Amino acid sequence: MHVLVLGAAGMVGRKLVERLLRDGRLGSRDITRMTLQDVVAPAIPAKPGFPVDTVAGDFAVAGFAGKLVAGRPDVIFHLAAIVSGEAELDFDKGYRINLDGTRMLFDAIRLVGDGYKPRVVFTSSIAVFGAPFPEAIGDEFFHTPLLSYGTQKAIGELLLADYSRRGFMDGIGIRLPTICIRPGLPNKAASGFFSNILREPLVGKEAILPVSEEVRHWHATPRSAVGFLLHAATMDSSTAGARRNLTMPGLSATVGEQIAALKRVAGDKVAGRIKREPDAFIMGIVDGWPRNFDARRAVKLGFTTDEKTFDDIIRIHIEDELGGKFVA
Repeated sequence: MHVLVLGAAGMVGRKLVERLLRDGRLGSRDITRMTLQDVVAPAIPAKPGFPVDTVAGDFAVAGFAGKLVAGRPDVIFHLAAIVSGEAELDFDKGYRINLDGTRMLFDAIRLVGDGYKPRVVFTSSIAVFGAPFPEAIGDEFFHTPLLSYGTQKAIGELLLADYSRRGFMDGIGIRLPTICIRPGLPNKAASGFFSNILREPLVGKEAILPVSEEVRHWHATPRSAVGFLLHAATMDSSTAGARRNLTMPGLSATVGEQIAALKRVAGDKVAGRIKREPDAFIMGIVDGWPRNFDARRAVKLGFTTDEKTFDDIIRIHIEDELGGKFVA
């Protein structure tokens, strides 16, 4: 099996690649080749037991996607995107990468022809939904995004469903919750503070909280995100029917509940490293975000999470990223 990962140098991409290299297989099939793409050459985290090619370049440049799929990969993980805050600040870049790049990829797959029909796993976002919201949002709720990023992802979902309906590919779109706690350095995602206020205090650093503690949001761990991707790549796609895009399960919590969990797991001193500095730009974006979901359809189709409480989310980060220790 040949696996192609677009956006392989990103946080979720790196985690996915690590898991695929460790397992050496996807579902019941052995991986015989991998191709990893990003704007910078993705690192190969372990010595692979099969050929791994790395490709640095912009997949939204005309002709680039065609070269990526020329080798007819069996499974394509499309994780390439710019994040919400950057997409809102740079309108042209957001549409070029998140929309035009996605369309170019899907068209490149279509143009291979000769019966080529790969499984394509597309990472969408809960940002496809916009206020006003019901108490818990189901998959049947209206797509009325209030951000350019959400609009770009919503269009990508429609393209994935239509190209799958026409038989050009076998697509599954997964709407990821906000991934928490994200390892590494802060990025330009408007949602970054959800991780920052936990990750930085755990290593002895101060963190800025730009919104009210009353803000509620939908979260899942990096570990769960990788599980979602693997299941989407191997599930019987016919069970999804024509509705190829699914909201992933997660955990709804307020910022205050996050901080309370941090206190329980790591203590008051660690939580005391959070500094409140309201940011009108971030607050304006967050006000239009969904807060809670009914993901029963995804659960019925086999998608699961590793975390049951926000305490679990923090403990998983300490275990996976900090070697089981934190700075008290």
